[in-house]
Amino acid sequence: MEGFVYGFQRVPEHCHRWRFFGKNLFRSVMDEISNLPLPEAFLNFLEENGIDPSIYTASDSTPRYVRLKPGCEAELEEIEAEMKCKLRKVDWLPGFYSLPPDIQIANSKAYQDGKIYGIDAASGAAVSALKISPGDHVLDLCAAPGAKICMMLDLLGDSGSVTGVDVARHRLAACRTILQKYSLGDRCRLFVADGTTFSLAPVRVDSVSRSCESAFEDKDDKFREWTSRRPWKERKRAAKAREAKSSQLVAVSENPELIFYGQHSGVVGLSKNELSKTMSDLEVSSCGYDKVLVDAECTHDGSVRHIQKFEHWGWRTLQRRVLDAERTDSLTVLQLKLLRNGFRLLKVGGLLVYSTCSLTVAQNEDIVERFLKENASAELQEIDEAEGWPCKCGRIPKTLRFDPLTSQTSGLFVAKVTKLAT
Repeated sequence: MEGFVYGFQRVPEHCHRWRFFGKNLFRSVMDEISNLPLPEAFLNFLEENGIDPSIYTASDSTPRYVRLKPGCEAELEEIEAEMKCKLRKVDWLPGFYSLPPDIQIANSKAYQDGKIYGIDAASGAAVSALKISPGDHVLDLCAAPGAKICMMLDLLGDSGSVTGVDVARHRLAACRTILQKYSLGDRCRLFVADGTTFSLAPVRVDSVSRSCESAFEDKDDKFREWTSRRPWKERKRAAKAREAKSSQLVAVSENPELIFYGQHSGVVGLSKNELSKTMSDLEVSSCGYDKVLVDAECTHDGSVRHIQKFEHWGWRTLQRRVLDAERTDSLTVLQLKLLRNGFRLLKVGGLLVYSTCSLTVAQNEDIVERFLKENASAELQEIDEAEGWPCKCGRIPKTLRFDPLTSQTSGLFVAKVTKLAT
């Protein structure tokens, strides 16, 4: 591949810095898209952040993507006939297919039967960069709404585990529903928790092999096979906990709340104390997670379809969620904290991928550079899997960017880091 397309220029594959549009070129592009239904404040935001505004003209030509559940390949023609459209194989990303952007998959039988699920190809690339192998213990620190965790479990196979964490309970509940829909939850556990402080270790022993200490604990304290109907005692304890919390004048940090676990996730047979065991820094080096994904909360300005929603939600909402300086500042603080904690939980030799669907440097390269400066054991890695990917270089070496014009995907920044022994 000779190079990557960047706006109206071709950038060599070995490039290590952005080529921002010059002022004159930028303004000419702005003139060409002046008829776009975007508020002036947002166009100013794009100019201030060096983002090519013409990406927002590509929404009508950017395909929708689905991942075909492994084992369903023979049913592809039947799925196409039912959906009345051609699913085109994405050559650079195994298991992915593109379809016209106006096709709705939610009402299709293939979707309802759990044979396909919607996930943007750029998000699939971020998961692919982790190089998940059978037996890995994987942490998704911002797991909702669940498409990426489905892909992780597809790649994991019949050994290892995936731990999904998200601070939003209702979004993680949707993730749980998706896992059950696609019958992918056997090796997964989901926690409602703050990703900046989550500290629970992966379960690396078989559920039948527990410590001697646990043998003397109350059997009622052990986790049995998961069911959506919790025992009366557990519901009563939860109600008391909510009452106690509501009566407190000062907020306290809560323990992670387990809302789902599969039969082979390592939870069945554990006591509550064993599950809630946290890792010391010394234990993490050998007992931490093999792979960590930090797909951090961001302004979502790289997601054209997300920005289009503000036409209905109101542009004042865009001002509050994307353009407000205080909001952006608080997000970059959150992103750095998520990256720090994800790396802390990574074992030596493990891989971490940091991604956002923002195209701003402040939420991507700046975060990664600051993180690398304060972590001597962190080393940025080349994303070898990206050979043939339709993306471009980030502003710093070894990082990648997807956008609708270059990649025919949603916008996404991707960086991969490994942990060195110290």
